[in-house]
Amino acid sequence: MSTPSDAAAFIDDALQYESAWERAEDYERRFGAGLEYYGASIGAVRGTVRSAERRYPDLGHDGLTALASDLWSRPVFERRLAAVVLLQSAVRLLRHSDLTRIEGFLRSASLPDLADPLAVDVVGPMLVRLSGPDAVRAASVLDRWAAGQDAALRRAAVLAHLPAFRAGQGDDASFRRTVRLVSGAGQGRVPAVEDAIDLVRGSGAV
Repeated sequence: MSTPSDAAAFIDDALQYESAWERAEDYERRFGAGLEYYGASIGAVRGTVRSAERRYPDLGHDGLTALASDLWSRPVFERRLAAVVLLQSAVRLLRHSDLTRIEGFLRSASLPDLADPLAVDVVGPMLVRLSGPDAVRAASVLDRWAAGQDAALRRAAVLAHLPAFRAGQGDDASFRRTVRLVSGAGQGRVPAVEDAIDLVRGSGAV
């Protein structure tokens, strides 16, 4: 039977095969030395995840989320991007309880190129899809992010509203609550968070 570790090894091998030292150096110049870089292209990362999903179709929710954690566990840009892509493609399977795992990813992402897709393409669609008690629990998690000390989580709490507004389903009252919590977090004005607020307002939020 296939395991998340098997899938992680397959993805890692494929990403290293697609490596190019020139691209790795370019990534390091753009993103800094806080991560390692194989030098695989963004397209190669996405293609590798698609190949893994076809090769290991029986992982299910628990296997896919464990795979995402395995990929994220090593500070390699392409592995972490593969974890993001995997969660994007599996968002229909995710549960409100998965926000704990995603919160850990956001805290350690360090790069908007990793954190923002988690907020916009994973957390945001989850909020749109969840209903009833699960939606209430998810909203309470986002409130905690918005009111917390971590600027990355505050930015994510704001950006998570973006998919709903882009689809014409945004909740102005909920967004205003998030903005109030962010503004009262006691950290002063943080450009990354202010930019996120402006972006959501530009998509129709009041």
